[in-house]
Amino acid sequence: MTGLFITLEGPEGAGKSTNRDYLAERLRSEGIEVVLTREPGGTPLAERIREVLLAPGDEQMNPDTELLLVFAARAQHLAEVIRPALARGAVVICDRFTDSTYAYQGGGRGLSVERIATLETFVQGDLRPDLTLLFDLPVEVGMARASARGRLDRFELEGDGFFNAVRSAFLTLAKAEPARYSLLDAAQPLAQVQQAIDALLPELLERARG
Repeated sequence: MTGLFITLEGPEGAGKSTNRDYLAERLRSEGIEVVLTREPGGTPLAERIREVLLAPGDEQMNPDTELLLVFAARAQHLAEVIRPALARGAVVICDRFTDSTYAYQGGGRGLSVERIATLETFVQGDLRPDLTLLFDLPVEVGMARASARGRLDRFELEGDGFFNAVRSAFLTLAKAEPARYSLLDAAQPLAQVQQAIDALLPELLERARG
């Protein structure tokens, strides 16, 4: 039995975590087993790597170091959480996955797509998300929301140029794979965003039930 792998993507302040929880509750109310997780993170070891990646520090992290840490955490996450859950038929909902690597380390840091793709194949094999919800919004709106949450992490401290490149990379990914992506306007009020998620539920339930 194979489960359903759903990822939520988007720039800072897009509301991924809130909507991840909402989608999980809607599916659970229909009797579906849902595993909620996030990247980087998802296991104790991967969460420690997350702390290294997000913590501001005096030493500037080399982009290749950042990329390798992201995939190191992902390898652990896949082995301990994602693959076992999918194998037993659960729906896995993950806040960020490899599309964020293409957007942040590729678009934002300028690392080559080919280098990221090599690591993607090495770590994931042929595993890819079944559906990706992309929560899109203007950079200034997202950063205002992120700032309102409190102290900014190492990525959130980047400038508008970085985040415009990240947003552009996400939109390019969505355009290249329209069958996998569902683009949601995250600048709308939360209730409207969740109405758009509700519209996807019949298809998701059908796929989750096989």
